[in-house]
Amino acid sequence: MISASDFRNGITIEKDGTVMEIIEFQHVKPGKGAAFVRTKLKDIINGGVTETTFRPTEKFPQARVDRKDYQYLFADGEMFTFMDQETYDQITLGPDVIGNSMKFVKENDIVKVESYNGKVFAIEPPMFVELDVTETEPGFKGNTATGATKPAIVETGAQVAVPLFVNIGDKIKIDTRTGEYLSRA
Repeated sequence: MISASDFRNGITIEKDGTVMEIIEFQHVKPGKGAAFVRTKLKDIINGGVTETTFRPTEKFPQARVDRKDYQYLFADGEMFTFMDQETYDQITLGPDVIGNSMKFVKENDIVKVESYNGKVFAIEPPMFVELDVTETEPGFKGNTATGATKPAIVETGAQVAVPLFVNIGDKIKIDTRTGEYLSRA
């Protein structure tokens, strides 16, 4: 059990039968009245965020969320297959679990599979990936002073806005959380 006064960012708790992750918390001590804890909680299964206040003495069971490394093997239609790095067991997940998280992941990359009580609910790609540019318009010398961008298609099929100097065949570094170009690799 964890009390509301011990809340920290990233802790997962069970509240009303759902697993919630604490995104933000703030201990408030008003001049008049009892102290309380103001929180932003994210439902880890469906992603909904709610703001809730608690008394510091309220207690909740701490939820154990497992994050394990898996290797992405291949996609078969809408189904994605992953292999456990330790036991070599394979799992296949559908688009309801995957969502948009595989947009920048290529075969043989390592991802984190998040599960609760043995049920997988999310895939966490690496924070940064290096991918080859397969399609883009040619850039022109002298056009880079304005910081203009152009669309480019990377080897996974995702579209990224890149600076004008990036050409087909260049390897670029991408932040998978935002989908933004970071640099040439």
